[in-house]
Amino acid sequence: MADDSQHEHTFDSADAGASATYPMQCSALRKNGYVVIKGRPCKIVDMSTSKTGKHGHAKVHLVALDIFTGKKLEDLSPSTHNMDVPNVTRKEFQLLDVTDDGFLSLMDEAGNTKDDVKKPDGEIGERIDKLFTEEGKDVNVVVMSAMGEEVAVEAKEGPKSG
Repeated sequence: MADDSQHEHTFDSADAGASATYPMQCSALRKNGYVVIKGRPCKIVDMSTSKTGKHGHAKVHLVALDIFTGKKLEDLSPSTHNMDVPNVTRKEFQLLDVTDDGFLSLMDEAGNTKDDVKKPDGEIGERIDKLFTEEGKDVNVVVMSAMGEEVAVEAKEGPKSG
């Protein structure tokens, strides 16, 4: 047999690329579920199915909000077609610090730190400021990630570690 070392592959990150989404038939999508529209991960806020003419297929009209920008996107697709559904994960981190340039310094249960999530604008960012900066409390931040993007979606007072 030839030298086998050329056939030994190590795959370190299986979470990138194709597994960022999975296909699902349009008719199986549900309100409050997720879907990819125009290459963006979205949460479905409204959907309706229309029956079409004699030989046509039923069409599904989706209205969804981009989970990172909040922008409204719409799509019309035959109910039998497959659409991509993003793999959305939510993970809770302990907030260690907020940097001067607006990034959150986070730590997971295993003690790994993460410094690449920006403090969100609006209500969640204000909550982080209030709890962490003004009141000096322990804060846990929930980070939602999909298709290689991440955003802090929730901030809550963490259990006292002292």
